[in-house]
Amino acid sequence: MNRSQILEEIQKNVTKLSTSNLPEYKYIPLHQKPSPSVDELKKIMHLLKKIIFPGFFGTEQEAKEHSMEYYMGVHLEQLYDLLQEQIFHGLCFEVEGCSDSKERSSNIAVEFINHIPHIKYLLSTDIKAILDGDPAAKSLSEIIFCYPAIQAILHQRVAHCLLNLGVPVIPRIITEIAHSNTGIDIHPGAKIGEYFSIDHGTGVVIGKTAVIGNHVRLYQGVTLGAKNFILDNEGLPLDVPRHPILEDWVTVYSNASILGRITIGEGSVIGGNIWLTHSVPPHSKVLQSGAIE
Repeated sequence: MNRSQILEEIQKNVTKLSTSNLPEYKYIPLHQKPSPSVDELKKIMHLLKKIIFPGFFGTEQEAKEHSMEYYMGVHLEQLYDLLQEQIFHGLCFEVEGCSDSKERSSNIAVEFINHIPHIKYLLSTDIKAILDGDPAAKSLSEIIFCYPAIQAILHQRVAHCLLNLGVPVIPRIITEIAHSNTGIDIHPGAKIGEYFSIDHGTGVVIGKTAVIGNHVRLYQGVTLGAKNFILDNEGLPLDVPRHPILEDWVTVYSNASILGRITIGEGSVIGGNIWLTHSVPPHSKVLQSGAIE
């Protein structure tokens, strides 16, 4: 082909790809609204790591007692500026008009900042739970700096808070950033109590309506998923509670799949490679049957 023929072929595709109402593309809408920035949200999460874990992800100077309040104030102000803009874009993402969203995004950003001390408290309990359950962990500092579970849980707790404050789309982006980095997939809607720990973590999946109590421990490959869906009149799945409830002090070992709106009673142990679709009472042990020779 000569250059003229190549440009003719390109133009055919330009026209087709620029037409948004073609029936074959009906599930890809034309997006003409402000969108949150993944890069900016990564900056926000890095700032939050510096705020919640002083000295680990910033500079040594930021962690000195005499300068702590100065740097904390600087970081929180930076966080507000970044966060309110991204919240504004999130509020505009799925609505027709967003002229009234500026003040709302500012108020939500401030309200989120007021929740950071509680998020830090929850993460402190998570770190302790990991230390108590992992002989390979040599210190609290090692867990904060190295363990992927802390990154995934931090992202989920931040995303869960933003979701509860009415922020659309951004919570899901935040948990998907952690999912990509760690292989741990926790939906921002999941409710997770204190002293939560994930050992190793790769392949863990926790669905949106899962409820996890205090002192719960999961191992790699665990799925807290849905067994099936209830469909509406148009054949679309309804967003109803469909994931498990794990009560306090439950341990679930590697590659177990717990499916449906069932309850795992307090103090229960679910063994590895178990497929569980029914509730179990408190203090149960669900293990694999022995091999048949």
